[in-house]
Amino acid sequence: MSKIALVDDDRNILTSVSMTLEAEGFEVETYNDGQAALDAFNKKLPDMAVLDIKMPRMDGMDLLQRLRQKTTMPVIFLTSKDDEIDEVLGLRMGADDYVKKPFSQRLLVERIRALLRRQDAVAGDVAGEPQESKVMERGFLKMDPLRHAVSWKGKDVSLTVTEFLLLQALAQRPGFVKSRDQLMDVAYDDQVYVDDRTIDSHIKRLRKKMRSADDEFSAIETLYGIGYRYNEE
Repeated sequence: MSKIALVDDDRNILTSVSMTLEAEGFEVETYNDGQAALDAFNKKLPDMAVLDIKMPRMDGMDLLQRLRQKTTMPVIFLTSKDDEIDEVLGLRMGADDYVKKPFSQRLLVERIRALLRRQDAVAGDVAGEPQESKVMERGFLKMDPLRHAVSWKGKDVSLTVTEFLLLQALAQRPGFVKSRDQLMDVAYDDQVYVDDRTIDSHIKRLRKKMRSADDEFSAIETLYGIGYRYNEE
């Protein structure tokens, strides 16, 4: 049973969404502000967190920033309607996905299940994908799906589930172009729609992390209007 942390200052959302998730078989912990959630996470992390952005004491952005200093735990943001700035900034800070308010609870459940499936795939738990569970080396890059471990020139790089899957998809075939649609298929469930800027934001975050290990990292090339390509160094 996966444990989901739901963090929102709207008690109606906490009550209704937690009831829905529990009915779907999840264990749910609820918090009405970011600081309360952080205090609990410092003791024990859930399997996934669903965070509202605008909250008292500590908002979702601050909470995510602190979480990413210690964990790659999957995170979904709840964003205000039509607030594209929050969506893009959240993704660039390391969120895996976002859902706009007001939202369908069924949609949120689908997003949660899709993200958990992606996490299982990274860990090599999905039947029929043994090749993707093997350690992959491409030049200075080393990826170990079973350990969710990535290193560049011997330096460890901490990636979220989405970032790991995108890098894995690009590095599996160096020199070949992956369109944004192809990368969406890799990183998201077939039933989950995301737009181009979501993939672009994840790639920017991925590059930033790789450059933290090597400021000359340039293995991920953008082909404007086409997609992305991994060039083995």
